[in-house]
Formats: sequence, structure tokens, C-alpha cells
Amino acid sequence: MIAYAVRRSLWLPALLLIIAFVTFALGYYGPGDPVQVLLGQHTNPAVVARIRHERGLDRPLLVQYVNYIWRALHGDLGESIVKYRGQPVRRLIGTFLPVTLQLNLVSGVLGVMIGIPLGIVAALRHGSWVDRLTTALVVGGISVPSFVRAPVLTYIFARLWRILPPGGWDGIFSTKIILPTVVLALGPMAVFTRQTRAGMLEVLREDYVRTARAKGLAERAVVLRHALRNALIPLSTIMGFMLGGLVEGTVITEYWFGIPGLGRLGFEAFSARDYPIIIGLTLLVAAAYGLTNLLVDLGYGFLDPRIRRA
Repeated sequence: MIAYAVRRSLWLPALLLIIAFVTFALGYYGPGDPVQVLLGQHTNPAVVARIRHERGLDRPLLVQYVNYIWRALHGDLGESIVKYRGQPVRRLIGTFLPVTLQLNLVSGVLGVMIGIPLGIVAALRHGSWVDRLTTALVVGGISVPSFVRAPVLTYIFARLWRILPPGGWDGIFSTKIILPTVVLALGPMAVFTRQTRAGMLEVLREDYVRTARAKGLAERAVVLRHALRNALIPLSTIMGFMLGGLVEGTVITEYWFGIPGLGRLGFEAFSARDYPIIIGLTLLVAAAYGLTNLLVDLGYGFLDPRIRRA
């Protein structure tokens, strides 16, 4: 298991280098000039050329890419060139990241705590009105995107009924977190419910589950100890992708509710073509995906001893 973890870990730096190159190339050949964004569209061309030379932006793509990677390895991800002009990208990410982590932690826990039990109940009551109602809720939760859920819930609970604040951020122990948490949690909750239900229905038909029941084990032990543990294996893969996508998944929600997190920072950076921030956030998302999927693969061994022995 340790050798497998080492082999998988060695792929992560190579993956980050490839993603960084693709992102860097898109910024290099994409629309808009960073210097024009920094100085304005009507700046003297001679001044633009001088700034480009001072910042090394007139060099070939590969030379700029190697220089960027070398600085990144030393903790220098560049500086913002638009709204946060002059501020290091590393410092900006360090400032906004804790807010996003807190918001997504609460949303993820809520999605798991409601989605998995709801999927278990739907599987155990297969074909009943509970199962049909759960299926309808799952379809609604998956079909309605966050940019629709956010304004609808805000209008109902903050404008119409006036029982919740419409936005802002005062930490996870404030009522301001309720609406954005629900908006973020509904999607994962629906996915967890659907996958848990499908996994439980498949596992409950297995011979070892029927054998456990025939031996007289309590239904709770059969469901939790034998069925759920095996049903969680495919679900853990989905959890890995969702955990890796937490940063990018909060873009609309954080911007709508005025939450100072990485999602809002990314939205502002893409809108203003702030390339240093865009590249820094892309590397962060890629690293998050790589690490969480490595942890998920290692977690398979704890859910299924056969995988651990392999």
C-alpha cells in the first residue's frame, strides 16, 4: 500500500506541470494583453513595450513558462495586475482560502449527513412513496444549478419571508452561512442520495447479505456493517471528485452572497483577465483534485480489505 501511494504521488508533480503549461499557453495566446490590462488600452505603445520587456513578457513562451515554474517552486506565484494590483497571488490565496474551506466543510458535512441516510432509507423502502419522493427530490437537486438555486432561495427566505440574512460573511457560526450552505449542499446531497440508493439496492441483493440475515443478525447490523460498507466504495470516488472541485464549485455562490472566498476571487480574476491569479487558482484546483483522488484510492483499502491486500 505504501509503494502504491509513493507511485501515485510521483505523478502529481508531472500533472501539475502539464496543467500549468496548458494554462500558461492559454494566457499567452489568449485574448487580452496583461500589460494592456495593467496600464489601460490607450497607453503609449512605447511604454507598453518597455513594461513587457521589464517583466519578461516579450520572451518566448517556453522561457516564460520555465521562469514561472522556477519562481513558483520558491513560493512566488506572481502579483495581481488588476483589482488587487501589486499584491502577491500567494498572499491573496492564503487570505481567501480559509473562508472557502470553512464554507465547503459545512456544506460537505451537510450533504453527507442528509444524503447518505436518505439514500439508505430510499433503498430499504424501494418502490414505496418514500422512494418515489426521494427520487423526485434527487432529480430536482441535480437538475437545478446553483445560479438558479441561489436567487430563488434568497428571494424566498431573505426577501419574501425575511427570516435569513441575504448575504455577507461573519464565520460559520453566523446565520449568514445558512443560505449559501444550503445552496452548495443541495447538489452534493442529491448525488450522495442517488449513489447511496443505487449502491444499497445492488448490495442488498448479494448472497452474503442474504446469508447474514439467515444467520439471524439484526437488520441494523446487516445494513450498516455489511451492506453500507460495500456501497460506500463507489460513493467514495464521487466524494473525491467533489472535494477536489470545492474551490471551483463556489464561484457563483460566493459571488452572489458576497462571501470573500476563492470562488469570488476567481470570478473577479476571470472577469478582469488577471492572469497571475487565474494561473495560481488553476494550480490550486489541480493540486486539490490530485491529492483528494490519491486519498480516495488509499481509502479503498480501509473499505475493502481485498483492495488493501492487492
